Amino acid sequence: MATLEKYHKSESTLRINRYFSEDFKRKKVREVESRVTTIRELSREYSVSETAIYKWIYKYSGMRKKGIKMVVEAKSDTRKIQQLKEMLNEAETAVGQKQIMIDFLEKMIELAEQEYGVEIKKKFSLGRSNGFGSIVKRTRSK
Repeated sequence: MATLEKYHKSESTLRINRYFSEDFKRKKVREVESRVTTIRELSREYSVSETAIYKWIYKYSGMRKKGIKMVVEAKSDTRKIQQLKEMLNEAETAVGQKQIMIDFLEKMIELAEQEYGVEIKKKFSLGRSNGFGSIVKRTRSK
């Protein structure tokens, strides 16, 4: 015969039903809104699903009642965006410095041309050249 002990779960595997008061939920929602803690941290600390915490936010958030949308963004995304902005600023600085150097060198070439009366800067012509100074048409002879 089957014993009742088989059907009873041990105390360690039983899930304990917990109840969080409304004050507790409101307090945790305010902490998330003021960025004191994150949803993931609350989930781990209190063993509550992130879905449940989002429901708390939906229900108790003061911002939601005012019609304000709150963007919840992972810290890693924020850090990545900040790094990209810094890289963009560095690139813009480097381009600006290179442009200053180009302007300086062009002015030096212009002054050298005036001083020595020699054409230093290559002038580009519109016609194409074969490299021999004149365009030669070649025909095949039979």
